[in-house]
Amino acid sequence: MEPTLDPAARRLAASARLSAETGIDEAMIDALVEGFYARVRDDALIGPIFAQRIDDWGPHLEQMKLFWSSVALSTGVYQGRPMPKHLPLPIDARHFDRWLELFEATARDLCPPVAADHFIVRARRIAESLELGVAGANGVLVGHGERYLRAPEPWTPQN
Repeated sequence: MEPTLDPAARRLAASARLSAETGIDEAMIDALVEGFYARVRDDALIGPIFAQRIDDWGPHLEQMKLFWSSVALSTGVYQGRPMPKHLPLPIDARHFDRWLELFEATARDLCPPVAADHFIVRARRIAESLELGVAGANGVLVGHGERYLRAPEPWTPQN
């Protein structure tokens, strides 16, 4: 009979298994996060949303590395709550689609296929969940297969 592993040992074993199956390690996560957010900063659609909220990219990138370590390898090192941070943002399906486009291109460019697929499946789930949350926070119930699109801002001379 195998000894029962404590939760920390189980998590470590699960992380090691995921790393062995996918080839993902912390260095790959670092490269993915750095490469992805370099593209985000240069993007005409989503770059300005980030630029309005992030003055110092270092801490944000470190949090995103922890987030992706937890998501991709089940390390449990990220303890944040991403949903509340996204709810007030002026974003909709178009922004999530662009985020996914950039993320998928970065993953495919920087990671072996098995690792890229692993990241992309999780990114798609995250985007879907956040889009549903943002829609709900804006009083919109999105049905199965529907997407959330914000109403256009009324034009004013300040726009």
